[in-house]
Amino acid sequence: MASSLAFLALAVAALSSSAAAAASDFNKDFEITWGDGRAKIAENGQLLTLSLDRASGSGFQSRKEYLFGKIDMQLKLVPGNSAGTVTAYYLSSQGPSHDEIDFEFLGNLSGDPYTLHTNVFSQGKGNREQQFHLWFDPTMDFHTYSILWNPQRIIFSVDGTPIREFKNAESVGVAYPKKQPMRIYSSLWNADDWATRGGLVKTDWSQAPFTASYRSFNAADGDDWVNQELDSAGQERLKWVQSKYMIYNYCTDSKRFPQGFPPECTLN
Repeated sequence: MASSLAFLALAVAALSSSAAAAASDFNKDFEITWGDGRAKIAENGQLLTLSLDRASGSGFQSRKEYLFGKIDMQLKLVPGNSAGTVTAYYLSSQGPSHDEIDFEFLGNLSGDPYTLHTNVFSQGKGNREQQFHLWFDPTMDFHTYSILWNPQRIIFSVDGTPIREFKNAESVGVAYPKKQPMRIYSSLWNADDWATRGGLVKTDWSQAPFTASYRSFNAADGDDWVNQELDSAGQERLKWVQSKYMIYNYCTDSKRFPQGFPPECTLN
């Protein structure tokens, strides 16, 4: 356990310095798409904030589309009583047979942990949810949330620590997102019908406006990521996170799949 934590600390330090060095200009890389002034770009393009009040949430999208790549973004989530709110950060194509790779952060009552919800859609089919709690408070400071997407696998990482790997399972008949370019999207919105304890805890509008912050976007260039996979240390860190912090895995939900788990579960 101590060695795992030491490894994590090194990964966090390395990633924080690299992310800071790769700070982008939100004015050039993204456009605000909705929110009627609730989304703002500040600090000469180095900071973007989304806000939510009773009237509306807000959102933005990337100007570019990506077909494979490594995407990093630092987020600081809504602090305090964020119950009912969802901060979504994801890649998606368009159309009824869309592909999508999701991070969603489900708010909670003060003092309770956020739920980090992940999902992968291919050819319009999702229902591949894994959920986690985090080993830190994601509202106190910025942390780096990354998606590595190449023809063989999708790896979700937090501060350089892999939390989920979704492998290409075309060999067992499962569609894999590899043909449709995707944009990066993010939004902050009210989902108190389901987000917190299945909708039992509603949004406390006296806490509004709710604000999430973004900085240090980076999209990998070159071919370094095309064949990237987890080394043995990465596999160990993935197992550590999943054993300690995973709170839901569709591949172990026998009530949901009484006839047998989806075929990709044998690989993932």
